[in-house]
Amino acid sequence: MSRFVRASKYRHVYGSVAKRDVCYDNLRVSANAWDTNMIKVNPLFLSVNWNASGGGAFAVIPLSTVGKLPDTYPLYRGHTGPVLDTDFNPFNDYVIASGAEDSKVMIWTIPECYEEDQEAVYPVSKLSGHGRKVGQVLFHPTAENVLASASTDLTIKLWDIEKGVERQEITGHTEIIQSLAWNYNGSLLATTCRDKKIRVFDVRSNTIVQEGPGHQGVKGSRVVWLGETDRLATTGFSRMSDRQLNLWDVNNLAKPLKSDFLDTSSGVLMPFYDADTKMLYLAGKGDGNIRYYEYENDELYPLAEFKSGDPQRGMEFLPKRGVNVADCEIARAYKVGANLIEPISFTVPRKSDAFQSDIFPLTLGDEPSLTADEWFSGKNAQPKLIDLEAGFSAKSKKEFVPSAAPAPEQPNESPTVAKQDKDVSRNKEEEQRRGTKKD
Repeated sequence: MSRFVRASKYRHVYGSVAKRDVCYDNLRVSANAWDTNMIKVNPLFLSVNWNASGGGAFAVIPLSTVGKLPDTYPLYRGHTGPVLDTDFNPFNDYVIASGAEDSKVMIWTIPECYEEDQEAVYPVSKLSGHGRKVGQVLFHPTAENVLASASTDLTIKLWDIEKGVERQEITGHTEIIQSLAWNYNGSLLATTCRDKKIRVFDVRSNTIVQEGPGHQGVKGSRVVWLGETDRLATTGFSRMSDRQLNLWDVNNLAKPLKSDFLDTSSGVLMPFYDADTKMLYLAGKGDGNIRYYEYENDELYPLAEFKSGDPQRGMEFLPKRGVNVADCEIARAYKVGANLIEPISFTVPRKSDAFQSDIFPLTLGDEPSLTADEWFSGKNAQPKLIDLEAGFSAKSKKEFVPSAAPAPEQPNESPTVAKQDKDVSRNKEEEQRRGTKKD
C-alpha cells in the first residue's frame, strides 16, 4: 500500500453542526413519501415542505429566524394536494416556485416580513398544463424567469414565469422522472428516470443529445452536473441494491467512466456539487453521515466524512454567495430531521485572517445573463460571476409582477366549503319557490 498522500487544500475540511439554539425547531415536516430533498435554501430564506391539512403547503423561514418556531406560522397555501418540491429564483431572492400533487406549478413572492397575525401567503401566479403530479421544479441558471417542471405525466415543461406561459414541452421519458440537472450555462438538461436510463436533452429543440443505461436498481437515482465540465455524477443502486456513485462523459453515455460501490444502505443518495472547490458531497436519506470527494482528472478522490447519529430526511446546500468567508466556510448544508433543521458548516482550517482567494474563486452571482426571450430564441451565455472578497450583501426586494396573475383567492375558504355554501343557498331558493307556488 502506498504511503503517498495526495496534496489537496481541502484534505482537512471538517463539518460542524450549529448549536441547537441557532437551528430551526418545532417544524412539521411533510411526511409525503415522494423522493425529494424536502428543503431549498437561498442567502435569505429556507423553504420546507410542510405537513398541513386542507391541501398542500410549505413554509418559508428567514435564515435569521432561528430557534423554536411558534405553533402557528404563516404557510404558503394554494395547492390542493401535498407540495412535493420548491425552488428559489436565483436572480430574485424573494420569488419561489412550487410543484405539487394537484398537477399545478405556482409562483409566490415572499414578504420582507410577516404580519403579526398573518396565517397564509397566496400565489401570484398559477401555471397549469401538466396532467399529473409535479415532482420537481428547477430554475434556469443563466436566464431570468425560466423554470423547468417535471411531472409524472412523463413530460418536462419550460415556463416563462413572468408571462405565465409554457414555452416548451420535453418528451422522451417512458417512466417517472427522478431528477433534473442543468449544465453550467443552461443549454442542456440531464435527467435520471425510473426506466434506468440517463438522458441529456437539448431542451429548446426537444431532442435527446445522449442517452445511456444508468443504475440498474429499482430505487431512486439522482444526477448532478460537474460544473463547467462535460461530466456528470450520478447516484443510484445496483441490481443487488448496493449504493453506487458513477462518473459519466456527457458525449458518451454508453458506459460510465468510473463506477464506485459505496455500501449496502437503502437510503437514496443526494449529490451536491460545488463547482468552485470541485467538491462533491453525498448525503444519504436515513443516514447521519455526509461523504465528500474532490473531483480532478476524471477521478473522485475521497476526502473525509461528516458523521452524526441523527438521520437526515432531506438536505440542501446554501449558494456560495451566502457563506461566511471570514471563517473560511466553503459550504453550508441545511439538514432536515424529524422536526428540526440543522445548519452544518464545512470549513477549511486556516490561521490567517486575510481573505483566502485560493479557496474562494469568483462564484455565481445573482444577476441573470439573459432574458427569457433571448434564451428561448437560441442564445447561450455563461453565468455572471462575483468576487466574494468585497463581501456579498443581498439586494433589497425586487418586485415581481407576473403579467398573468391568478384570480384572487378567498382566504380560509376551501373548495369543499364553498360548494356546501352554494348547495345550502340553492336549497333555500327551492324551498321559497315551493312556498310561493302553494300560496
